[in-house]
Amino acid sequence: MSAIPMKPARPSLLPAVRIDWKPLLLVPALTLLAMPFIGSTSTWITLTAAGLAMGMIIFIIASGLTLIFGLMDVLNFGHGVFIALGAFVAVSVLGAMPEWATADSFGLNLAALAVAMLAAMVVAGAVGLLFERVIVRLVYGQHLKQILITMGGMVVGEELIKMIWGPQLIALEMPPTLRGAFLFGDAAIEKYRVLAVLVGFAVFAAMLLVLNRTKLGLLIRAGVQDREMVESLGYRIKRLFVGVFVAGSALAGLGGVMWGLYQQSVVPQMGARVNVLIFIVIIIGGLGSTGGCFLGALLVGLLANYTGFLAPKVALFSNILLMVAILAWRPQGIYPVTNR
Repeated sequence: MSAIPMKPARPSLLPAVRIDWKPLLLVPALTLLAMPFIGSTSTWITLTAAGLAMGMIIFIIASGLTLIFGLMDVLNFGHGVFIALGAFVAVSVLGAMPEWATADSFGLNLAALAVAMLAAMVVAGAVGLLFERVIVRLVYGQHLKQILITMGGMVVGEELIKMIWGPQLIALEMPPTLRGAFLFGDAAIEKYRVLAVLVGFAVFAAMLLVLNRTKLGLLIRAGVQDREMVESLGYRIKRLFVGVFVAGSALAGLGGVMWGLYQQSVVPQMGARVNVLIFIVIIIGGLGSTGGCFLGALLVGLLANYTGFLAPKVALFSNILLMVAILAWRPQGIYPVTNR
């Protein structure tokens, strides 16, 4: 009998993914570099925890715009209105349920915040849908017009917020069980900052999971690369992209709640005030990269806290210095998007 020929091993259809590990060292390098300048270990721990929490909140705020620009190539300078809208919705929701928001119970306080965050995301997403249909849809593929018309939309949105909630600053008080800090020797880590880190990680993990491990994410990314091919398979890319815009607006609303609680106050102009910071993070990250946005936000948060302690005057423009340093190293950002 002749030997049965063995089939050759089937080559892998997908190339091995090579991870660019160098940017991953930036955050630990920055924390270790700051330690000898700060001197006190407890102060360094406190500042590092505060910086990571601030970076997570910034990432939540910027993640929506990263999604919109990275997948849809839309420069939405009106992103700030969804941030402010989410914060004001949270004020109304928490004010409508004082029994939960002011109770001396961690479970009730967390439930109140969850309801406020969900309401903020729903309202911001709904307004985002209207924003896309009325304003953004007219200027797809026209970046200059996108900047001008979305900035105009933000101005109109701020005035509508003033009509509903008024132009004055409104306090957004922290629930009782989230006040104070955990003590580790002489180091203090605020309870709310721990919550912010957990929420930020959850958003980051959810974005990576949806975009890289689901059919929906595959279709969206395929539509970005070759829209005609995906449409020829029977999928409506326009609807998928509208969904991306709504999701990005909803994330901005969630970020507005987190930022409002961080500042413990809200004002109609709060979204416009953080717009510059958001775009700095996105530029550092690579103009649309989720991972780059995540690392960029952490770097911005850490540097702001370190310089605020060591040299308060430098903290005013530390983000610009960071952006210049990153772009001098990698002109296209930490993780540049390949299709741009």
